[in-house]
Amino acid sequence: MTRKTKLPTAPNAKAVHADPSTATVENEPLPKALSQRPIKDKSPAEWAYDRLILYIRNFESQLDATQEIAMGFTGGQAGVLQIEGVGFFDPDLVTFYGRDEDGMKTQLIQHVTQLNVLLRAVPKQAANDPPRRIGFQLMSGWAGGEGGDASA
Repeated sequence: MTRKTKLPTAPNAKAVHADPSTATVENEPLPKALSQRPIKDKSPAEWAYDRLILYIRNFESQLDATQEIAMGFTGGQAGVLQIEGVGFFDPDLVTFYGRDEDGMKTQLIQHVTQLNVLLRAVPKQAANDPPRRIGFQLMSGWAGGEGGDASA
């Protein structure tokens, strides 16, 4: 009799935080929309993109109404990119679209083997506008946050 090995439906992930009540991506179940296709069927770029969305959504859920998300570049002196979009190009590229500190259009194209992302809270561009929550626009089918308040 041949025994079939069952493949895991969720990735192996774990995080420990100084404040145990802090929600972390690694300790939460994958959203249904993210687990519709097996991980083994995704390219490294698509799987990196999916997980970046999880991290962005979690980070934004901890921001107040005066803050928006930005990305600081790790290494070099490139500055900060206020995130307006994220994409991937199979099999191995991830890209970030946004604006720098001076409001100039900026795009970072990164190979998945070189991916390092520093998420930062920055003041909103327009004080009277509601904060933009890009994490809820990155993947359709995810529940929550329709009001732009980063609630899940």
